[in-house]
Amino acid sequence: MTFLIQQTLIYAVPLMIVALAGVFAERSGIINLALEGIMIFGAFTGVLFVNLTQKAGIFAAAKAADNWVALQGFELLAMLVAAVLGAVFSLLLSFASVNLRADQTIGGTALNLMAPALVLFLIRILANQNTLQMAEGDAASWFMIKKTTLGFDRTADLGFFGNTFLHKVYLATYVCILLFVVLSIILYKTRFGLRLRSCGENPQAADSLGINVYKMRYAGTTISGALAGMGGFVYALTTANCAATGDVAGFGFLALAVMIFGIAGAALLFGLFKCVAASYASIDINGDGVYLLAQIGVSPHFYRMLPYLITLIVLAFTSKKSRAPKAEGIPYDKGQR
Repeated sequence: MTFLIQQTLIYAVPLMIVALAGVFAERSGIINLALEGIMIFGAFTGVLFVNLTQKAGIFAAAKAADNWVALQGFELLAMLVAAVLGAVFSLLLSFASVNLRADQTIGGTALNLMAPALVLFLIRILANQNTLQMAEGDAASWFMIKKTTLGFDRTADLGFFGNTFLHKVYLATYVCILLFVVLSIILYKTRFGLRLRSCGENPQAADSLGINVYKMRYAGTTISGALAGMGGFVYALTTANCAATGDVAGFGFLALAVMIFGIAGAALLFGLFKCVAASYASIDINGDGVYLLAQIGVSPHFYRMLPYLITLIVLAFTSKKSRAPKAEGIPYDKGQR
């Protein structure tokens, strides 16, 4: 059960933070279909930062001394770099949607097509292969928090809670959960959040009250890009051993579904099925040493298909109940009333 909860969180948390990214853009009146592309770009830039920093030997002394505080700082710095460059990448969507008043669906699709091609092109130039990895070691040895990291003995029993949430976990997971809570409060409980949401509901009324609709839409999309870029790197760090391949397994599109269905519950549901798809052969449901899912004779392809199949089923039953902002996807014309 500990393994199942940990793996579910690993897959669910990037979905949560990227779905929140979609909400920030949506509430400002911009359809951000480019979440997938921004995740891919964020994953690449975060991994590239880790790779170049390792080659420069900046944190080599901290790794040799097993200074886990410095290494966690390194991890947070990589998340920040991915967020900043994800925000920069999203400015392409902001410019096309706000300044050029282009079709937002086409703009998002264009970024989704451009991101993997651009990332793979850069990886081929930088690494002369199709995958960009850490320069040395792996994600677990550099960034994973274990009970020995916290000063406990290797054989110490921390109990169910300790083994689940303090052993073999990544700080990035808890940082994303904290960010999710804080940014949700900002979006729904602050003056900035109210102004942002008003630009998605009725931009003309917001403009008449002195709110700069263009700036608010830029802000919403930029925050969205930062969160999606960070989510892409966290996905690469926790599930792909800190490697960039120009692919995030459709997590950006899954995040759009999570956004429609309801973020927290849907992310945990899809995270659970993604966990089953990735590690069904090693899941011991009852703790009796019997790996039931691997022994019932179901094709592995069915398990891999489950998260996306569940997405389709959930959307079929819940999409009609979802209410988007009235002005979402509509370019704002200051002279129109």
